[in-house]
Amino acid sequence: MLDVVDVGKKSLAMYRGVAPDAQLDELLHRAEHLRGARCMHLNATSYGGGVSEILRSLVPLYNDLGIATDWKIIHGDDTFFQVTKRIHNGLQGAPGALTESEKAIYLANAQLNARRLVSDSEDYDFIFVHDPQPAVLAAISDLRDARWIWRCHIDTSHPNPSYWEFLAPYLREYDAAIFTLPEFIPPSLPIREVRVHAPAIDPVSPKNHPLPTQLARDVLEWIGIRTHRPLVCQVSRFDRWKDPLGVVHAYQRVRPHVPDLQLALVGSLALDDPEGWEVYEELRAATAHDGLIHVLTNLVGVGNIEVNALQSLSDVVVQKSLREGFGLVVSEALWKGTPVVGGHAGGIPLQLPEGIGGLLVDTEEECAEALLRLLRQPEEARLLGERGREHVREHFLMPRLLLDHLRLLDTLSTSRPLPPRGIVPTSLLGLTGA
Repeated sequence: MLDVVDVGKKSLAMYRGVAPDAQLDELLHRAEHLRGARCMHLNATSYGGGVSEILRSLVPLYNDLGIATDWKIIHGDDTFFQVTKRIHNGLQGAPGALTESEKAIYLANAQLNARRLVSDSEDYDFIFVHDPQPAVLAAISDLRDARWIWRCHIDTSHPNPSYWEFLAPYLREYDAAIFTLPEFIPPSLPIREVRVHAPAIDPVSPKNHPLPTQLARDVLEWIGIRTHRPLVCQVSRFDRWKDPLGVVHAYQRVRPHVPDLQLALVGSLALDDPEGWEVYEELRAATAHDGLIHVLTNLVGVGNIEVNALQSLSDVVVQKSLREGFGLVVSEALWKGTPVVGGHAGGIPLQLPEGIGGLLVDTEEECAEALLRLLRQPEEARLLGERGREHVREHFLMPRLLLDHLRLLDTLSTSRPLPPRGIVPTSLLGLTGA
């Protein structure tokens, strides 16, 4: 059997007064005829990245609306995840090619997970498969009655042809696919129904819930950040596409002008990302002699509350990605009113339109100039942060993402009607306060 992630309960009513009312009202309306349907979200890890954070909030909201939904995790060893990391990078354009042995490892693991999936014997109407790690399951699974949706969170606009030609034939069995941006849709995608949905943050999660200022200060002091000194931070996986060493170099350009400036580089080390350990060690070595640079991970007690405090109290948040799917941490920072210096990559410009939220950069030099500008002009920084918060409220909160999903499920269930299910009474759904 596949591992099931326990996500607890959540009510849509929690978002009244936070997310736009029109989105919440449409959610209740669209959920009416989907109640009683069964849904599964399938990915590679329950922690350490944006996908897992989204699912932790999204899945309980499905259940609150009466769509019985599970979140399950595929199985894999270190060798398998080394292969899937190569596939991940290759789909984002990295050079190279899979060996025949690596292809065999990937497909053998997929067969094992396909058997576990069938042995769970759940009668699912919809199955969301997230990213490349479990992507071939739609083609090799015996669960033919489900409507399969591939949610690709990465930038596949210019995939390495070798990797794409290997994966693409296995995608033909999907009923729909979702990408973050139109330009991310790869060439010759063999899936007819394609949607573009930006990811979203959860404003009522521990990472994004408002923290009292003194508590936030106490949290940062506890992890070694001095709150009387200026601070910039980048919160990301330790991934070369996020360019953490480029952030260090930009910081070093700013430091002579702001001598007491601190830099926090915060990353999660996840099960499905063995490359993260290599980048982490590189960062530790590159910053070992600078006591104002802090390299922090989930393994030393830095979790949601610590990230919340960092994003809330930083003078500027950096997300200098070279290649990016969306960059949820940009919206997280903006939700707290903190301006962002972001790389001109993936979904970051979508979150930082002209005059809103922060500044876009392409080089280390531009990053340093933008950081120094915002550090020296706090009123401009404050206005950018305020506008960014409202932009996130309208476009990048969890109810909007859930609404996108329900619109897609509505379409798929219209073309292939759902079998009769037991309807869940509204009184059992926790919606009466909505």
